[in-house]
Amino acid sequence: MDFNLTEQELMIQMRARDFANKLVKPRAVEIDRSGEWPSDLIPEMAKSGFFGLQLPIEYEGVGAGYKCYALAVEQISQASMAVAAIIAINALSEEALYRYGSEEQKQKFLKPLAKGEYAAMFAFTEEATGVDPRAIAATARPDGDYYILNGDKTFSSLAPGAGVAVIYAKDETEKVSAFIVAPSSQGFIISKPLETMGLRGSGTCQLSLNDVSVPNENLLGGKGEGYNILLLSINVGQLGICAEAVGTAQAALEMSLDYARKRPIQGKSMLQLPTIQSYIGEMASRIEAAKWLTYRTAALKDEGKSIRKDVAMAKLVASQAAVDITNMAMQIHGSYGYTKDLEIERLFRDAKVTQIYEVVSEIQRIIVATSLVS
Repeated sequence: MDFNLTEQELMIQMRARDFANKLVKPRAVEIDRSGEWPSDLIPEMAKSGFFGLQLPIEYEGVGAGYKCYALAVEQISQASMAVAAIIAINALSEEALYRYGSEEQKQKFLKPLAKGEYAAMFAFTEEATGVDPRAIAATARPDGDYYILNGDKTFSSLAPGAGVAVIYAKDETEKVSAFIVAPSSQGFIISKPLETMGLRGSGTCQLSLNDVSVPNENLLGGKGEGYNILLLSINVGQLGICAEAVGTAQAALEMSLDYARKRPIQGKSMLQLPTIQSYIGEMASRIEAAKWLTYRTAALKDEGKSIRKDVAMAKLVASQAAVDITNMAMQIHGSYGYTKDLEIERLFRDAKVTQIYEVVSEIQRIIVATSLVS
């Protein structure tokens, strides 16, 4: 495998880094403090092509592939994981539409998503489901030319900017199907954003479906194919989370280097202390391992291969690295790092979610083990 980035990959990496430094970094603290959806950044992200990096040009995408998608998410995460997550979460619905949508659905829904005209909610999780489709309670009842959806969903992100939603519900056969739903539909009720510890500003909400009418032509894929659509889509979302974890860990390392270099201890730089050097060496090594595992998984996806096992491995390693590295960074910063005066506490809070959302680490281990013993 060629570990060198191509000219296109380097260009997109640089574009994402410039966007992060100029437009995201100055806003990151306020986005986290307020928890408000950064609506003014969305047009700028769209202008840079960040919403369609992995999608073909025929559907208004950039055609750059999944590695470029991961590179962009990684760079933006160094400034704000919440802003980068908008790209990664949006990619869930994009993947579902691209892989399973009819040509008419792609023209109507995928193209606007690739252009960043609006975002997409991806609503599977319910209070009792996790990722277990057997526990899903939302229903889709056929009624002539429509399905009638009822049920509640939670942890549905991008709600403030969503122009479309991919909703999972049990159809009349008791199997899970996926539906393309307009959030403006009567009976589609979005509650206020959930107050989360980290990843604030991603518009994560609960929603209720009260007799929501969905045209039959908005069934995504075939009847009962919802779980297959979910698994394929989540793999791409997980790849984005790997990149989020790497970017957050890299930011923590750079903050630690800067802090230790400037802080004097008994007349010399804190960075000269063996304990601090030990932390720095561990942090840098684990970031590099997580980074290349993420890039390899993206490369496999670009080759058209299944990444279910590989992305589970990458997410397991990268998320643990992000949690451990931000924890080490907190130790380096000491008491000051525990205050909101320094940004390291935000990275510390954000890192934890990478072990939780889009399948917890415990399940990732089972996925990897199952692939080896089956």
